[in-house]
Amino acid sequence: MVRRPPTGSEQGDLITSRDNRWLKKFRAALRGTGPVEGEPIGVEGPKLVEDALKSGIEAEALLVSESAEAGLEPILNAASASEAGVPRSRILRTTDKLFASVAGTEAPQGIAALFSAPAWTFEDVLRGAADENGALVGDFPLVVVVAGVQDPGNVGTIVRSAESFGATGAIATRGTADPWSPKALRASAGSALRLPVLRRIAIPVLLAQLKIARVKIIAAAGRAGGLLSLGTSTSASSDNPVLREAVAIFIGSEGTGLPNEVLNSADSTISIPMRSSVESLNAGVAGSIALFEAARQRRGRK
Repeated sequence: MVRRPPTGSEQGDLITSRDNRWLKKFRAALRGTGPVEGEPIGVEGPKLVEDALKSGIEAEALLVSESAEAGLEPILNAASASEAGVPRSRILRTTDKLFASVAGTEAPQGIAALFSAPAWTFEDVLRGAADENGALVGDFPLVVVVAGVQDPGNVGTIVRSAESFGATGAIATRGTADPWSPKALRASAGSALRLPVLRRIAIPVLLAQLKIARVKIIAAAGRAGGLLSLGTSTSASSDNPVLREAVAIFIGSEGTGLPNEVLNSADSTISIPMRSSVESLNAGVAGSIALFEAARQRRGRK
């Protein structure tokens, strides 16, 4: 049932204690490195909160600072239009100072929310999320796997590009920055809340699952351990349409590249042709280029 959240005087009392249990929960979520099993995802900023509500994931609580109450209407409308809504007792108000003490940004905008983590499966990552009409992304899985990339900004950028270029899902292996961490979420502009995402998957398990599902493993490789640079492997192009099929593109860290177990299991490798004076691209840029090329090739298969 859709529940219209209260407005104005209907909202709860102002939280004025730093030790309030909800403020502690928001502080942990908004300043952490990503939720562990059973913990909520912390989302900060009116645009991200509104997008998360529109995506349909369940909101556990909404926190608003005094100065931000005037701009709350779009958030309340999005909550009212969602299936789960926001429980009346979970719309929380606090002072600007206390909100700043829990926020994860230097210039907080006064609105944050806690959301239940979506329970995506490996099959969801292969199928993709349904759009508003119930249609899936496509018949051929396009999965991006981020392996060992520790910068959450790069991870978020890759997930954002994955949604932009029609990937069916994204996977972050163990040792990779969490796509649901606050910094990665901001870098993804909310894509990590809409695209099917799996986290903390062991590489051997993932490789076995992909082989069983007959999804080709594509390693983005570069010279001297770097990421996606010139001349070490076959360049992805219209003459070598390797990305048109069911594929999982593995992106490694700029410093160490992909683990040997991925390189040894890969069905193909790709690189981005570039000037020899440039040693490598960072993971966010390289992953985005690879996903763009995959989208371009797939347009050609229809």
